[in-house]
Amino acid sequence: MKTTTSPQYPTTPVRRFGINLITSALLASALCAAPAMAQQAGGIKGKISADSAQSSVAGLTITASSNVMPKPRTAVTKADGSYSLPLLLPGKYDLTISNTTGVVRKMQVEVQLEQTSTVDVNLGAGGADVEVIQVLGSAISREGNSALTNSLGAENIESLPVGQEYRDLLKLVPGVQYSENGTLGPSAGGSGVDNKYGFDGVDVSLPLFGNLASDPSTHDIASVSMDRGGAKAVGFNRAGGFSINTISKSGTNEFEGYVEYKLQDKSLTAKSEDVAKAFKSESSWITMGLAGPLIEDMLYFYGSFYRPETERANKETNYGPVKDYSSERDEYFGKLTFAPTDDLLFNMSLRDSSRESDGASVGAFDSDTVSVGEISDQTILTFDGSYLLSSNTSLTFNAGRFELETATAPDNRFSFQPVIGNKLDLNNLTGLGTLAVPTLIANATTPAQLAFNNFAQQLINQYGYTNAAGAKAGGGRVGGAPQINNQNFYRDSLEFAIDHELSHGDTTHKLHAGFKYSDIEEELSRLSNGWGSIAYTGGLQKTAAGVPYFYQTSTEQMSLLDASGKTVPPIKSAARSYNFEINDTITHGDFDYNIGVLISKDELFGQGLREKAGTVSGFELAPGNKYKMYTIDWKDMIQPRLGATWRYDGENTIFANYASYNPEASSLARAASWDRSTQRTLLVRFDENGNYLETANRGSSSGKVFADDLKPRRIDEFTLGTTKALDGGWFLRSHIRHREGSHFWEDIWNYARSREGTYGPNGGVPADLRALGDYVKNLEDIRKEIGGSTYVIAEVDGGYTKYWEASFEAEWVGDRAYLNASYVWSRYTGNFDQDNTTYTNDANTFIGSSYYNDDKGKYVWDNKDGTLSADKPHLLKVYGYYTLDWEANIGAYFLFQSGQAWEKWSGAYYGLNPRGAYEAVSAYAEKAGSRRSSSHWQMDLNYTQDYVINPELVVKFRADLFNVFNRQTGYDIEPIDYDPEYGTPRRWYNPRRVQLSVRVDF
Repeated sequence: MKTTTSPQYPTTPVRRFGINLITSALLASALCAAPAMAQQAGGIKGKISADSAQSSVAGLTITASSNVMPKPRTAVTKADGSYSLPLLLPGKYDLTISNTTGVVRKMQVEVQLEQTSTVDVNLGAGGADVEVIQVLGSAISREGNSALTNSLGAENIESLPVGQEYRDLLKLVPGVQYSENGTLGPSAGGSGVDNKYGFDGVDVSLPLFGNLASDPSTHDIASVSMDRGGAKAVGFNRAGGFSINTISKSGTNEFEGYVEYKLQDKSLTAKSEDVAKAFKSESSWITMGLAGPLIEDMLYFYGSFYRPETERANKETNYGPVKDYSSERDEYFGKLTFAPTDDLLFNMSLRDSSRESDGASVGAFDSDTVSVGEISDQTILTFDGSYLLSSNTSLTFNAGRFELETATAPDNRFSFQPVIGNKLDLNNLTGLGTLAVPTLIANATTPAQLAFNNFAQQLINQYGYTNAAGAKAGGGRVGGAPQINNQNFYRDSLEFAIDHELSHGDTTHKLHAGFKYSDIEEELSRLSNGWGSIAYTGGLQKTAAGVPYFYQTSTEQMSLLDASGKTVPPIKSAARSYNFEINDTITHGDFDYNIGVLISKDELFGQGLREKAGTVSGFELAPGNKYKMYTIDWKDMIQPRLGATWRYDGENTIFANYASYNPEASSLARAASWDRSTQRTLLVRFDENGNYLETANRGSSSGKVFADDLKPRRIDEFTLGTTKALDGGWFLRSHIRHREGSHFWEDIWNYARSREGTYGPNGGVPADLRALGDYVKNLEDIRKEIGGSTYVIAEVDGGYTKYWEASFEAEWVGDRAYLNASYVWSRYTGNFDQDNTTYTNDANTFIGSSYYNDDKGKYVWDNKDGTLSADKPHLLKVYGYYTLDWEANIGAYFLFQSGQAWEKWSGAYYGLNPRGAYEAVSAYAEKAGSRRSSSHWQMDLNYTQDYVINPELVVKFRADLFNVFNRQTGYDIEPIDYDPEYGTPRRWYNPRRVQLSVRVDF
């Protein structure tokens, strides 16, 4: 398709070359300056003491060496015996304490990502005995970038029954709900779109949508860090949910490699309760890795290859057999670790992944012809480094590039292009688009309803599926998939930080300052396959001229030709984020105080306008032109981070924290972009013979004005907790946490408060809101000048969320065992449910422009105040592993969680079309969260057997058994009242399945 260009938006190949060139320049400059990133590392600190007054603890040399670090790191103890070893790559370290006469103590310590391990050592009366001690459990206290931090190393991940994808790691985060969603993230006291996901420090959350980009895998992960709350102003954490980061494996001075093959055979998978999954998939995974030195003690390499394949045969829906599904992916990863001196360390990694699938997206009520094919290409480039300027000062940097280019297209592609005004061929509905086969109106009595049912039955007889009773039924989809979608995402980011420690008397300050810049962009072209979606409306609704219409299509405007015979060019949206943080951790006696602040600025860029002085709006129309849409300034995003910790016996603690977050995920750069006025979804209407009647615009799908003085979405959090280390390797943590969300943005009809009036059983617009009038007072003057929607971007009236949790966690580290157990009681309430704003919520849905606040039944005053969909009061997780005497390992994972809150949706409740899908979606006919689905529990197990052929060759056989007791609990309940499946699950937890693998380490 031919596209237009402008100085702001050159064609894609040129654009990508330019951005890659800029990124390369940034990387080069960062290398020359040798500053550093948000610390893709951990550290060790502590204090050396001695029983004898004659034994000096000052001037001792502390050395940390590991196979993952090309060069060891050293520190010298201060007068009080304290020491610090920052910026260590995650891994196992030999910690050596030496004086002028030689080594006096040795120990082994594990360093984890974004955690500082505290190791205090008493040398005894003489201080000269040499011992080798493995530091475990209670001998080590950890402190990360938040009060609620957990970290796991590669051994933990590989020893537990965890899947192969990044998303599978989330099941291990204590206090975070278990989810089998494919897109929307799980909840941890906030919306799933407000989580943050990092790979080697690079944000791999999907730009504009906040969900996890699906392709990163877990086999290269060396350590994972999970922050749930109580954040410091370290690491640029703006997550309104939880933040998770990973660091990849590195090479060592030894050449090492492995080859692994995994298989999940369909014969070892139980039958699914889900009709859409009643077929069985067969999946396999091939993984290979190689690592070693390029220059001994200086430059290491690590590389891997990953190929997952999935095939699905004998697949059936209610319409019968459909084509087989297949998915293949090739993923390459490479990393260099370079330490030119003891004080400099650099890492560079590149991940490239290509995926292709056929026969996807066929629902339980779809015919074979509605399937689509998908392709995606993902690239993640990272470069980070650290420079120890002195024993007290360090510089870090991180530069990253994220690319995700995707396309979906119907397997059944129509060859014609729709033309407004043409007749709809009623004899060939399945050759024009996706026909939604109607369902009958129950208890029809009026002439109009009886007429609707009469012709609907004819369509059902012709296009419906045969149900269990042998009769034809409606509610399915036939024809071809409705859309061709090309969607590409890009993110460039650069971070710098400096850390300095200073002491004054018995007070120590750990000062941190950092700056982060990120630039995201989306490029979208969305075309209809034929007319797109076709619905039978049966004359129950009328055009603007009062004429009943019987058919309506939803057609993408980009599919249509303009006067010159060209289609509308792609829409491009962008956003920039600037973040500055400063933090001081003060240690005085038995108290630590954290004082910090993160200050941010976000800029949104749309397409289709140009600034012009002297106009009401400040703009003029300029199709294809990039313009600054909206700025959220520094003064509006001041996010304080305050905390205090009391070590009441020198080791165990009581802590309190306050943190404020302004989540950066927003879809408004596209959702409110002016060129959406030429790229929106059109509602094309026809009479009973298929003759064209009118074209209506979907009111919320065009350029939108922002209301004045908007305050950004904000989460305020309070945490109070305690930690305690017990003998025998136990570490306990308990806390109470409260989060409150406010200042939510949504698109809304500008005149909703002043013109909707009273309607429905709840009385419509409350009087106090009606008195406030329109959201944008001069909208009509603006529209006369540059057009645009009657919908505007405004704060949700009184929008809020509240979350309470009480949590208990226990962690035990043994010589060859590990156990983590957590229980959380929580309540999540409010009147704005970001995770429940559309019909299919497990999707990349707009943040700030959804069904919420769009029409009667969907406004904030329409039964929205109640229990939010992510509320699951009880959550219990227990997982761990044990290494047996015979070179084997057993891992286990147990979960129990409450069901999902839901409520009835009904357009009829508000006096709207009782059979209208749009009218029913998100139209709460009862208080939010009035009902709840069944609770769920499951257990996963694995067993690994090692066969040591020789010290350099090990063969491993492994079996993973997921959902041992086949607990296929139903969830995602159908909420629409007129749907035949109302009140029944739309999805079920995955059935029992077995994965078998063989691996060779050499």
